[in-house]
Amino acid sequence: MQLQSIHDCSGVDWQAVADILKCVGMAYYAPEVHAKAFTASHTTVFIYDAERLIGFGRTISDGAYQAAIYDCAVLPEYQGQKIGAMIMRSLLDAVAGCNVILYAAPGKEGFYRKQGFSNMRTGMAKFVKAEAMREKGFTE
Repeated sequence: MQLQSIHDCSGVDWQAVADILKCVGMAYYAPEVHAKAFTASHTTVFIYDAERLIGFGRTISDGAYQAAIYDCAVLPEYQGQKIGAMIMRSLLDAVAGCNVILYAAPGKEGFYRKQGFSNMRTGMAKFVKAEAMREKGFTE
C-alpha cells in the first residue's frame, strides 16, 4: 500500500465519495452535495492508496470548543488496517481542545470507543428522513 493523506478538497472525485458512502451503508448524496459539505467543513482528510480514494472524513467546528465528525468512511477491503483510526486521529488533532460529537452507524460503536468516544445519554437528533433513520437503528 502507498497511503497518502490529503487535507484539501482540490481534485477530489466527488462521485467516488458518494460511491464509498453508499458501499459502506452510510447516507450519500449527489456528488455536488458532498463537494459543498466537505468544502464548507472545518477539517477534511482524504486517504488515497496510490491514486485510489479509499477513505475520508470531515469535521465541522467553531474552532474554539465544539466540533462534530461526519462522513468518516473506509472502503470495506481496507477496513481493519488502522486507516479509520488514522482518519480519526487527523480529525481529532485538528480540533484539539474541543468537545467532539458524532453519530456512529449501528454496529460500529466499538470502533469509536477505541478512539476515546463514549455513549451519550442526552443525545437527540432531528433527521430530514426520520423514518429511514429509525429503520436503520439510529433513533428509537
